[in-house]
Amino acid sequence: MTGKLTKAYKALVEKGELHADAAQMAALVVLEPILAMVETPPPKRSILWRLGRKPEIEGKRGAYLWGGVGRGKSMLMDLLFAETQITEKRRVHFHAFMQEVHAALHEARKTGVEDALVPVAKAITADLRFLCFDEMQITDITDAMLVGRLFDLLFAEGVVIVTTSNRHPTELYKDGLNRDLFLPFIDLLADRLTISELISETDYRQNRLEGAARYFTPLGATSRAALDQIWGDLSGRDPDGLVLKVKGREIDIPHFHNNVARMTFWELCGQPLGAGDYLALAEAVRVLIVDDIPQLGRTNFNEAKRFVTLVDALYEAGVTLIASAAAQPETLYVEGEGSFEFERTASRLREMQGADWGA
Repeated sequence: MTGKLTKAYKALVEKGELHADAAQMAALVVLEPILAMVETPPPKRSILWRLGRKPEIEGKRGAYLWGGVGRGKSMLMDLLFAETQITEKRRVHFHAFMQEVHAALHEARKTGVEDALVPVAKAITADLRFLCFDEMQITDITDAMLVGRLFDLLFAEGVVIVTTSNRHPTELYKDGLNRDLFLPFIDLLADRLTISELISETDYRQNRLEGAARYFTPLGATSRAALDQIWGDLSGRDPDGLVLKVKGREIDIPHFHNNVARMTFWELCGQPLGAGDYLALAEAVRVLIVDDIPQLGRTNFNEAKRFVTLVDALYEAGVTLIASAAAQPETLYVEGEGSFEFERTASRLREMQGADWGA
């Protein structure tokens, strides 16, 4: 019998909002039992609870969907999240979640508690039964040393977890410092989550951009409408928002979803950001939409220098750049100090408009 989630998927296919994909259908088989698991009311509290001991919750408690970008991992997780008829649920980008955890730990330690992670985990799970993470990736040693105990506490509280990632669990934090201390977390993921690879031959995100313009000029209502359309097609829903923390500074990205971010030129280059900030941004997003790049020159020399650094970071990371600008790349910065050096940036901007860029 076709499950609730599969019915919802097929309904979207019939409406023309999705293309039927065999790999996605196979992933639905993994996600269907999770829907039933989440919607099953928790057991009534027994004498064990009254004695302060919770019965151990064994077996699989969610899923880990991994595979190449644009294959539909986040879309399937969002579908599962939407079809889950409970209120005690949350969907959050993994990077943003870990930043919240670190902030909560900082506050908990001020109270002098012996193990700060315990009250933090209890606060997270107080009204939570289902937790969805988008884009699990671990590059920071502080995250790597923390996630094992954190997830163990989440599972112990009965939380069901679904996460997406571009990497198999065994590839997380690869070559990281003290990685041997991280390995138990990989074992925990394999033990508590169903590991499922989404092996689709189609990159749907890239297909949406195939043959489409990525650089719009001149500035005005037409270029803004074009970026609005692309943002809607790629993000697929209201933005989640993301805050990147780099060396004590915060970069607020209110328009962020499904690894697609949208910011204005002035939000990116009008404030004193540097290479480290742009590298963090390039690591967090796969598509960046930039509105309103002005004509560059003597009057905005500092902003132009930051824009050059931004483009370099995006280029090296293979991020897809979609932008509206006052002029074509070759005539965006034609006079003043730095105009000669900008020729390389113009060349990169032109290359990044190629149909296969970001694939």
